[in-house]
Amino acid sequence: MKIQLKENERIDDLQRNGLSIIQNDQAFRFGMDAVLLADFTRVNPRDKIADMGTGTGILPLLLSQKEETAAFHAFEIQQEMAEMASRSMIMNELEKRISVHATDMRQATTVIARESMDAVVCNPPYGKHGAALKSETQTVSIARHEDECQLGDIIKSCAAVLRNRGRLSMVFPAQRMLELLDTLRSSRLEPKRIRMVCAKVDRAPYLVLVEAMKNARPALLWMPPLVVYHADGSETDEIHRIYHRA
Repeated sequence: MKIQLKENERIDDLQRNGLSIIQNDQAFRFGMDAVLLADFTRVNPRDKIADMGTGTGILPLLLSQKEETAAFHAFEIQQEMAEMASRSMIMNELEKRISVHATDMRQATTVIARESMDAVVCNPPYGKHGAALKSETQTVSIARHEDECQLGDIIKSCAAVLRNRGRLSMVFPAQRMLELLDTLRSSRLEPKRIRMVCAKVDRAPYLVLVEAMKNARPALLWMPPLVVYHADGSETDEIHRIYHRA
């Protein structure tokens, strides 16, 4: 479908089943962390999934290809970003499966019923409150830093819409993993799967992928580390699979 682009916008080919996405050169754009989170996230038939802080809409777009019967509600506090994500859904003819809401995730239960989602995905801001760089635009700062919504608020918002035994999948900086796990458990979200992401095999992890289950008993599965690059800087076979699978 023909979509009208606005100033500084472009259409990027996702190289997956003909999907494309609209991005703005002057705003936040998705990175490898979102792609890795989409690969990590489990999607079951007829799942109802919420994306808390969808940004460009990359996560529901990618996850829609893992299970064609899944439906999505994507929440984005920034009006312009939400409107751009909505146009991406229309462009890909997925607007009937993916609803984008220009709504603060903390108000998600005013749009969808409490405890109504089978799964939630979230790629939250990584930076601590007050750490935004002066050179960043407001749009980028909100996406990268916890100035508008801090980690505890994010986790509570995810838990509020998640049904009993529902799954929350997140990506977060490895150095803040203990903070994340403590916050999850304080909202009755029990970590069940963890995968560390390392730039190279001899490097410390820089990201952690976590799946937590609501009201579950403690039992943690450590997955093998995901290594992004070989020693020579070329991408590993697994990264090639994640990025280039049909």
